Amino acid sequence: MMETLSDILKMTIPALIVFFTAWIILRNMIKNDQDKRRQELILQNSRTVTPIKLQAYERIILFLERISLESLLVRVSSPGMTAPQLHTVMLNTIRSEFEHNLSQQIYMSPQAWEVVRNARSNMIKIINSEVEKLPVDSSGMALSKRLLERIMELEKEPTRVAIDYIKNEIAIMI
Repeated sequence: MMETLSDILKMTIPALIVFFTAWIILRNMIKNDQDKRRQELILQNSRTVTPIKLQAYERIILFLERISLESLLVRVSSPGMTAPQLHTVMLNTIRSEFEHNLSQQIYMSPQAWEVVRNARSNMIKIINSEVEKLPVDSSGMALSKRLLERIMELEKEPTRVAIDYIKNEIAIMI
């Protein structure tokens, strides 16, 4: 009886050692394989998503450039416009450009998107505050002049602040 138990233990213990060794090796191999696949997936996603993110940032910088006062005035003002007409066209253009680029926020950090929204809001505030200082029958040229003078007083135009922020974020991302 004792000899049988001893024979069973002589066979069982080495078998258990081999089994646990094989189990540990297989478990580590499977884990390493899963980690490798996860890393490949992350790399593949970054290869796909990074260009899309960069494209979104490009579009937002283009939006910010288009709503900067100088660019906006060159594009939308025309001779003979009154200040209220120019005011309306400028605000409609900013809103339209913003709505056109709303989907870009998906690819941007929440902080960057907030900076973009603040730049848009600040541009609208500047335009509104300057048009309110003019008589109702003022010309569009008078409003343009007031707006350009106001921007010259600022250390940085709100759109420039946003562009600088986005460029820094892109530099970190790349």
